[in-house]
Amino acid sequence: MNAFLGTGLLGSGFVRAMRRRGEEVRVWNRTHAKAVALEAVGARAFADPAEAARGAKRIHVVLSDDAAVDEVLERARPGFAADAVVIDHTTTSPTGTAARAKRWEARGVPFLHAPVFMGPQNALESTGIVLVSGDKKRVESVRPALASMTGAVHYLGERPEHAAAFKLVGNLFLMVMTSGIVDMFALAKATGISSAEASTLFDMFNPGLTLGARAKRMTEANFSEPSWELSMARKDARLMTEEAARADVALTVLPSIAARMDALIKGGHGGDDWTVFAKDALSTQAK
Repeated sequence: MNAFLGTGLLGSGFVRAMRRRGEEVRVWNRTHAKAVALEAVGARAFADPAEAARGAKRIHVVLSDDAAVDEVLERARPGFAADAVVIDHTTTSPTGTAARAKRWEARGVPFLHAPVFMGPQNALESTGIVLVSGDKKRVESVRPALASMTGAVHYLGERPEHAAAFKLVGNLFLMVMTSGIVDMFALAKATGISSAEASTLFDMFNPGLTLGARAKRMTEANFSEPSWELSMARKDARLMTEEAARADVALTVLPSIAARMDALIKGGHGGDDWTVFAKDALSTQAK
């Protein structure tokens, strides 16, 4: 039997999929009506997280942040079975995750952090990606269950907070990528192209195919053999900025990129590959 603490959009999708597989599930949510709604598919709803967790072999957590996870786990603790494992799918900070794992291990409660790259529909369809780190034997013991929930399970090593770090890194990229699309639409507007027409760019050009090569160049610090000089990239950024300004259209991320380009050019990197942007990030990353 499983427990799910947190039945918002993602959690409820997981629960519905579990019930379709015939798994017994007990549920709790801060807004009790959301948990009660899942009784229609055969889950059992409880107003107290400790009662929802009572007797469960796996206690899945899908909440909002570190503070919510800490609060709810403390409230649920009286219901933990001796052999229960807590699997937290919440997007949390690496620092908070490390402290949380250490705290629960000291109390004799097995804890794993397993954040996901998937939306509510993925949870319902059991398709997506789960990242997990921590004790390898423990991860292997729950791998079949995680695979049934998500499809793909990626183990990232013994450090309990490693999956949390990867999740934030991935979410940051999604934010930057999406902001780039917003600026693309803004420049398209400034030049008389509709957003729908601008979107057709991706029918003929897939920038995703270049990501691996760009990342490799950066991690190898291969900036002295440019495929696109920083000074030329800055020229293009100037053209974009000028066109947007003529149409009185605001750009979101390009001004920050241009300012970083200017600082690097001033520092003598104008003739380097424009991926020299990574120089400071690589030299100051945590060891």
